[in-house]
Amino acid sequence: MNEQIRAREVRLVGPEGEQVGIVPLERALQLAADVDLDLVEVAPMARPPVCKLMDFGKFKYESALKAREARRNQQQTVIKEMKLRPKIDPHDYETKKGHVVRFLKAGDKVKVTIMFRGREQSRPELGYRLLRRLESEITDLGYVEAAPKQDGRNMIMVLAPHRATKAAAAAATAARVGPGREPREGGTDEVSSAAEAEPAGNTGE
Repeated sequence: MNEQIRAREVRLVGPEGEQVGIVPLERALQLAADVDLDLVEVAPMARPPVCKLMDFGKFKYESALKAREARRNQQQTVIKEMKLRPKIDPHDYETKKGHVVRFLKAGDKVKVTIMFRGREQSRPELGYRLLRRLESEITDLGYVEAAPKQDGRNMIMVLAPHRATKAAAAAATAARVGPGREPREGGTDEVSSAAEAEPAGNTGE
């Protein structure tokens, strides 16, 4: 930028994007000084390098604003986990389905695990039917991202919220955070939250 540029001549672009042409570096620096702007190298590998007249401080500020807005709009993808038994009590099933509904409404994915013990392992259809029942009861909020699959003594299915559900969750989060503040940054890493989904002492027996 400015005096740090080492090329003897540059292809100059004006502040509005207009092409000035190839000019000696000294001439480009003088033009920048005349309009109180910076001479910024935007394509250093070109021959000759391309430089633009701009307010570099303003450019950095606007770039930081855009990056902050992108982070604010970036949705964190979280995977919650809900564990059930194939012969779960009806009341426990409704309670845990309520957790699944709450997670989906919050825009989170849910890993639903059916745990088989002892002779239950010879009846995988019980777990399959339970997962399909759950799927049919949450269709307005989410869909099956990963179909039921046997994994050792467990059967696993992953539910994901519909796009509209995620958008509503993001809007609710933005409303809670309020203007001028940013939610905690978490990127798009997937996080297992079995502890929250599975309260101590409630195993779904």
